[in-house]
Amino acid sequence: MSTETESGIDRAHLRGVTVTAIAALFGVAAAVGSSVMTAGADPTVAANSQRALEVVLLAILVQPLLLKVVGLLKDDFGVKDFLFIAFMTFSMWFVSWGVLLSTGAEIAF
Repeated sequence: MSTETESGIDRAHLRGVTVTAIAALFGVAAAVGSSVMTAGADPTVAANSQRALEVVLLAILVQPLLLKVVGLLKDDFGVKDFLFIAFMTFSMWFVSWGVLLSTGAEIAF
């Protein structure tokens, strides 16, 4: 195929899938973290918690550093890439935390 390299894997595609998977996992982890931060609170109060929002913002800001350490962050990483990571992380957090809030599941340590 024209998109394959000598090793048979398109490196750009593999990088994109990896970045997407990391962003999705960080979003779910942020939802669990938000649930832990608001454990014991009424769901309507928890939904308005500033701490829960801080958890997802931290998850978004940590990812470029992690990607740089792992070696997935190249010199061509720009605003578009950062916005993609922010969107994917926030979307997964929003859906996952919404499910946790609506089911009344509590995750406390």
